[in-house]
Amino acid sequence: MKAENEQALHFTKPQSQTPQSSFAKITRRELLKRSAAIGGSLIVGSGFIAGSTASWALEVKSLSPDTMATLVQMARDIYPHDSMGDEIYAAAVKAHDDKAAEDSEYKTMLETGVDSLNAAAKQMGHASYLATGWEAERTELLKSIESDGFFQTIRGGLVVGLYNQKAVWDALGYEGSSYEKGGYLNRGFDDIKWL
Repeated sequence: MKAENEQALHFTKPQSQTPQSSFAKITRRELLKRSAAIGGSLIVGSGFIAGSTASWALEVKSLSPDTMATLVQMARDIYPHDSMGDEIYAAAVKAHDDKAAEDSEYKTMLETGVDSLNAAAKQMGHASYLATGWEAERTELLKSIESDGFFQTIRGGLVVGLYNQKAVWDALGYEGSSYEKGGYLNRGFDDIKWL
């Protein structure tokens, strides 16, 4: 039974798709326990945020740890990749903390943007954006601010901050620049297996 529970936590397909699968036997209590385990993936401390598995941590220089944790969750919700850990997203938004340490107006914009996002979450009945358990509700909150400069700043920074990490390239199957290796024409140009 433990192996089946681990499959459910990692969102892999069960071995059998029949109605007798382990998912049909899950109790309400077990569902709530699993949801709590999945939802609480960030630990916020004084001056840092860390993964709940304690396999990574990020020191925060300028922004509050709650703001940084919210930016990490926003990054995950804007560009969701279930196969990537929170540490990838934390590294992607770290540049915002670095810039906020040098520019007080930028810091104010980020803190105010997170405060507004949390206020919108409270109007939906949640304690904060981070406490909004369902991804669909967080996405709805993000859609409500997508024309705001705060959202556009975070989204724009993620394009480079997230997708310019070698770990992300490996996870997505991108081999990196091909110029140094003679280009794509004679090396993988027509080997698309999924098309």
